[in-house]
Amino acid sequence: MQSPQSEKSKPPVKMAQRGRILGIGGVFFKSANRDQMREWYSKHLGLADKGGDAMLPWREHDDPQKEHVTVWSVFPASTNYFDPSHAPFMVNYIVDDLDALLDRLKQEGVKIDPKRMNESYGRFAPVKTFKNVTFRGVVETFEM
Repeated sequence: MQSPQSEKSKPPVKMAQRGRILGIGGVFFKSANRDQMREWYSKHLGLADKGGDAMLPWREHDDPQKEHVTVWSVFPASTNYFDPSHAPFMVNYIVDDLDALLDRLKQEGVKIDPKRMNESYGRFAPVKTFKNVTFRGVVETFEM
């Protein structure tokens, strides 16, 4: 049970700034044993990735009418799909306003790759993390 608080003692409600993460759009990783990795995840965890990607649908908590999907995929260790990053994985984030996020990150001194991908399912922009690892795929959602 919560203790009663008067309206005056409650902290002010702040409007969330644009450019915030709403969810995970995709999780991608490399494996030297891609097929065995897919089989293991399928058998033991039910992630059915039969040569394509496993698709995990979900809805926003604050707006259940908004549907999204998280993509899960195993790539061969030799893939160049994550380039220029040498990381063994890549995460795509779903954000509410890609341009606002990129503007804020630039102001904070974060390195933003000028390359962009514009697809029917979202816009993507590579961002370098504090360890100078490039993660391609900050995703802006589109209305479905």
